[in-house]
Amino acid sequence: MNINTEAIDEMVLALLYLTLHDRYRAWKGFDWEALNRLHERGFIGDPVNKTKSVVFSEEGLREAERLFRQHFVIPDDKDKK
Repeated sequence: MNINTEAIDEMVLALLYLTLHDRYRAWKGFDWEALNRLHERGFIGDPVNKTKSVVFSEEGLREAERLFRQHFVIPDDKDKK
């Protein structure tokens, strides 16, 4: 089976945004391989440490919010033009 890891990484990044706390941290309860790929792409800090959360880079936080809104937010009626 061929797995689209890019799509998985997008969903993980969007879901990390769901667990956002302290302005730039997110709980890291996701697949380690996906977290490592996000780290390699510069979206989050190194997930391999003793903390239970990861730190977003500025770019990672922007992209996580964009993906979260794209996939999980239902627009208000006033936004539907």
